Amino acid sequence: MDINLVHPELRKATAAFPKLPVGSNFGRKLTRLLLPLLLPKTKAPDGISIEWVKAASGQKLRVYTPAGTKTRAALLYIHGGGMMIGAPQMDDGLLSNLAAELDILIVSPEYRLAPEHPYPAPVDDCHEAWQWMLTNSSRLGIDTKRIAIGGESAGGGLAAGLVLRIHDEGGQRPIAQWLFCPMLDDRTAQDRSLDALDHYIWSNKLNLSGWSSYVGTKIGTDQVPAYAAPARRSDFNGLPKAWIGVGDVELFYQEDKKYAESLKAAGVFCELDVVAGGPHAFEGMAPDAQVSKDYAARAKNWLRRALEG
Repeated sequence: MDINLVHPELRKATAAFPKLPVGSNFGRKLTRLLLPLLLPKTKAPDGISIEWVKAASGQKLRVYTPAGTKTRAALLYIHGGGMMIGAPQMDDGLLSNLAAELDILIVSPEYRLAPEHPYPAPVDDCHEAWQWMLTNSSRLGIDTKRIAIGGESAGGGLAAGLVLRIHDEGGQRPIAQWLFCPMLDDRTAQDRSLDALDHYIWSNKLNLSGWSSYVGTKIGTDQVPAYAAPARRSDFNGLPKAWIGVGDVELFYQEDKKYAESLKAAGVFCELDVVAGGPHAFEGMAPDAQVSKDYAARAKNWLRRALEG
């Protein structure tokens, strides 16, 4: 892809981003091993505690809690990584500051990764995190009527799939979904014409590795369920309001745009925030760029309003 298509403020960081070697078993293991060493040291804002807790299954949850005893809104936030890599602490900076700015409690699950743990294991883990928040809401001080579910990239896809599953199960439902460049459609990976575009940060070749790891040989077939690939859903009626943010030069732009249109067509309030020249997950890659700051501010303001009910 021509670097000149990328927003001028994002070009340097985009060009410098390393190629992720996650297409091979060795590359995935190496990336998982090195990732904690590559993460910047984050100091939580004053008054915000970050701790690990364990759900009943032994799954680890990273919890960001503002100081003070009060009932507050909450967010279940799911990290990205193409279903194959990643960890909650990648988002320590984002989530600790978000918890402080919005005065909300945030839970981020350390879900199992593919291909060792394909669908439905990751979404099952996220579902367990949701149930843990509801079960422990009184102790945590969570207003269960004001919980949003969000995530980025693969985490955004898991968030959207989890919202569908919770909706179908009935009972307590999230008030909103907050999706950054969500990975929604396995059929994108099957479109080999996209390989030549070689999108920055997350290419379609990497996308094929991610989806193949997650759904195996079912990729591209009608056997892939909507809880795994939410773009396959046909009925969007009654889903919670949504915010979807995406850059227009990234691989997921078309599938995210189509998902937003499907939500709107079903009468679901959905705000689609498209950033011209934005590659995949650019706001985390270049957080100091003004375009990233403006984008993050719009996203936070939307979430603030949504959680106010």
